[in-house]
Amino acid sequence: MTIALGIEGSANKIGVGICTSEGDILANPRKTYITPPGTGFLPRETALHHQEHILGLVKEALATADMKPEDLDCLCYTKGPGMGGPLVSSAVVLRTLAQLWNKPIVAVNHCVAHIEMGRVVTGAQNPVVLYVSGGNTQVIAYSEGRYRIFGETIDIAVGNCLDRFARELHLSNDPSPGYNIEQLAKQGHQYIEFPYSVKGMDVSFSGLLSSAEAAAKDIGKKHTAADMCFSLQETIFAMLVEITERAMAHCGSQEVLLVGGVGCNIRLQEMMAAMCAERGGLLHKMDDRYCVDNGAMIAYTGLLSFASGDITPLENATCTQRFRTDDVLAKWRMTEK
Repeated sequence: MTIALGIEGSANKIGVGICTSEGDILANPRKTYITPPGTGFLPRETALHHQEHILGLVKEALATADMKPEDLDCLCYTKGPGMGGPLVSSAVVLRTLAQLWNKPIVAVNHCVAHIEMGRVVTGAQNPVVLYVSGGNTQVIAYSEGRYRIFGETIDIAVGNCLDRFARELHLSNDPSPGYNIEQLAKQGHQYIEFPYSVKGMDVSFSGLLSSAEAAAKDIGKKHTAADMCFSLQETIFAMLVEITERAMAHCGSQEVLLVGGVGCNIRLQEMMAAMCAERGGLLHKMDDRYCVDNGAMIAYTGLLSFASGDITPLENATCTQRFRTDDVLAKWRMTEK
C-alpha cells in the first residue's frame, strides 16, 4: 500500500487530501474563496486566498491522518486545467515540500482526477461520465488508454452559466451560487421557455444565459426569480441528459457517473436517474464531499499514475491552464481486467 498527499487549487477552492492506493481517504480538508453577492472570483485574489490557507491545510491533513511527511510515498498536485494564479500557487508549495521532504512529484489532470475519484467512491466500472463544473462540461468515456470526449460545451461551462445568472439575481456565493440557484428553483412552478441548444453531441449555453439575463428584467412583473431558476435548471439539465443518453447508446454502456461541482445538484441527479432507469441502466452519484474540488481526488489519481511508473521531474512540475482530459494516457486503466 502506498500513500500520497495531494493539493488541489485550480479554482476557488484550495484542498489538501491524503489517500491510500486502496482508495481510503485519510484526510480531505479544504477552504473556499467566497466573494460578495453579484461578483465572481478573479485569479489574483483567489491565488492570494490559496496562499493564505494552504500551509494550514497541509498541517491539518497530516494531523487528521495521524501521519508525518516520512509516511508519504509521493506528493501530487493539479497541473491543470484551471486558473493560472491559483494553479501556480499550489504548485510552488508542492515543489517546495517535495524538496524539503525529499519526495517524488506526480502531476495530475484535474478532470481525470474527478473521474477516478468518482470511480473509487461509487464503484463504477466503465461508465459514461458527465463532468459538469464551473469551468468544464464534457461527456466522456474510456477507450484505448484515454478518456475520450464525446461531447462538450462549445462556449461556456454549465457551472459558469449558473454562476453568472446567480450574479444577475445577486444571490449569495456562500456556499456556492449554483447551490443557491438550486434551492430557489425548488420554489418555482411556472416554466419559462429558454433556448435549447444541442448541436450533435455538443451543447451551447451562452445564448441561453443571454436570454435568461434579459428575462430577469421582468422579475416581479411576468414571473418570479424562483420560476427563472426552475426554468433555467430544467432546460440546462435536459440538454445534458440528452447528450449523455446518446453517448450511452454509442458506447453500449449501462452506467453513468456524475462528477464535478454541478454533479451535486439533486435535480440533475433525479433527471439523470430517470433516464438511466428507462434504459435499464444505473446512475452513480456523489455528494459535495467528493463531487466538489478536493485534494483527495488529486492524491488518489496521483497514486494510480505513480503505481504505473509516472514521476514528474522537478523542472517539469509546471502548470497548464488548458490541459485536456484526453491528453492523459491513463496507463492504470490499460492494465485493468
